[in-house]
Amino acid sequence: MKHLDGKVAMITGSSRGIGRAIAEQLADLGANVVVNYASSADIAKEVVAGIVQKGGKAIALHADLSKMSDIEALFTNTIAEFGKVDILVNNAGLMITKPLAEVTEADFDQQFALNVKGTFFACQQAMKYMENYGRIVNLSTSVIGQMFPAYSVYAGTKGAVEQFTRQLAKEFGSRQITINAVAPGPVNTELFQAGKTEQQIEGMKKMNAMGRLGEPEDIADVIEFLVSAKSQWVTGQTIRVNGGFI
Repeated sequence: MKHLDGKVAMITGSSRGIGRAIAEQLADLGANVVVNYASSADIAKEVVAGIVQKGGKAIALHADLSKMSDIEALFTNTIAEFGKVDILVNNAGLMITKPLAEVTEADFDQQFALNVKGTFFACQQAMKYMENYGRIVNLSTSVIGQMFPAYSVYAGTKGAVEQFTRQLAKEFGSRQITINAVAPGPVNTELFQAGKTEQQIEGMKKMNAMGRLGEPEDIADVIEFLVSAKSQWVTGQTIRVNGGFI
């Protein structure tokens, strides 16, 4: 048996990048997977098709995690399809990088609505629906440990996520549900590459001990541990997965 056989895993924002790698890896380990997307329906369906082709089970569900009604529907639709939720990975997020003087109210509100509100209320729904001994993993960022111009709002949202992770641990602990955060450094995804020069990317590589960008699979490997039975004694923690970036 694969060690996630019979588990139901919901991964938000999982049509591409890190979320996709997590969805595919957990499916390979036997989990029934919910591939959530906000706008990339065709790509999400491709992810599902790839999982099914390999013998796994997955569905694609639309939900904008900045909207409470969509968060609620994501959980109720998952329950309708699979009957339960064992694993939640809060991966959906938005990053807008601008110097302080250029940040608009819309920039601020959009990032806090998805990164902070979305994560918090997905955790609230998990409290309602998740099976005992479940697993929650929230995505943060190692940028919090640096001082990068133009990342202030994004870093602020992830600071809030890390505090949710810590403060909610005891609430979930009474049901033996663990909640942790993973904070990647620079990862080789479309989102990371967008708008960056080759020189900037090479500079980022040199900031860690390994001299390369992370790959989505590097992050998925750590999340695999955190959603497994072997992580039962790890909760309320943030794990920096960044090759020595900070």
